[in-house]
Amino acid sequence: MEIWQGLLLFGVGIVSGFLNVMAGGGSLISLPVMVFLGIPAPVANGTNRIAILVQNISAVTTFFRKGFSDFRLSLSLAAATLPGAVIGAFAGTRLDGQWFEWLLAATMLAVMLLMAFGKDKPALREAPVRPSAKRMFLGYLLMAGVGFYGGLIQIGVGFLIMPVLHRVLGLDLVRVNMHKVFIIGIYTIVALIIFASQVEILWLLGLCLAAGTAIGGWLGAHVSIQKGERAIRILLNIVLTGFIIKLLVF
Repeated sequence: MEIWQGLLLFGVGIVSGFLNVMAGGGSLISLPVMVFLGIPAPVANGTNRIAILVQNISAVTTFFRKGFSDFRLSLSLAAATLPGAVIGAFAGTRLDGQWFEWLLAATMLAVMLLMAFGKDKPALREAPVRPSAKRMFLGYLLMAGVGFYGGLIQIGVGFLIMPVLHRVLGLDLVRVNMHKVFIIGIYTIVALIIFASQVEILWLLGLCLAAGTAIGGWLGAHVSIQKGERAIRILLNIVLTGFIIKLLVF
C-alpha cells in the first residue's frame, strides 16, 4: 500500500462516515474510489465493511453518550436482518460489473418512490414512540430484505432502513438514525466474516478508510442530534438528488 492511497482513503472515509450516519450512501463514494485504485469489486466490497463496522460503532457510542438508545428494539431489528445478510454476503462475493450498477439504480428508484409518496411523521419527540404489534411485524419482515441488500452490496442501505423505521414504525428521524447505525453495525460483523472467508480483504487499506469513517460517524451523530430532523431531511434530499443525477447522466 502506498502512503498516498492510505491518506486518500482516510479523507474519503470522513466524508463517507458523515453521510452514512446523517442519511446514507457514503459507500457510493468509498467503493468507487477503491475500484479506481485497481481493487476488484468483490474485494472492495468486502474491504469496505471494515470501515462500515468501525464507523457504526463510533456512531452508536456517540448516540448513547448523548442519551439516545433503545438497545432492546435495536437488537431485535438487527436480528431480523441477519438471515438475509448471510445470504446477501455470499452473493456479494460474486457480484461484479454491470449487475452491480443495475442493482444500485433499481434501489435508488425504489427509495425515491418511498420517500416521495410516504406521509410525514413528526419531528424529534421527548419520548420514543412504541409501534403497534402489526407495524412491528411488518417492520421485521422488511428488515429481512434490508439485511439481504446490506449483505449484498451495502451501498445506499440507509435509504432502505430509513423508510422502514420512519414510515412503517413511525419513529422520528433522529431515533431512526440511532437504530440505523446499530442495525448496520450488527449485520456488518456477519457480512465481514463471510467476505473474509471468500475473497481477499485488504485490511490495511480498510483500516485507513475506517479511521476516517470513525471521525465522520462521530461528526454525523453529533450533527444529527443537535440539528434534528430538518437537517437530516435537507441532507437526505441533497444526497439523493446527487445520486440520481450520477446514475442517469454519468
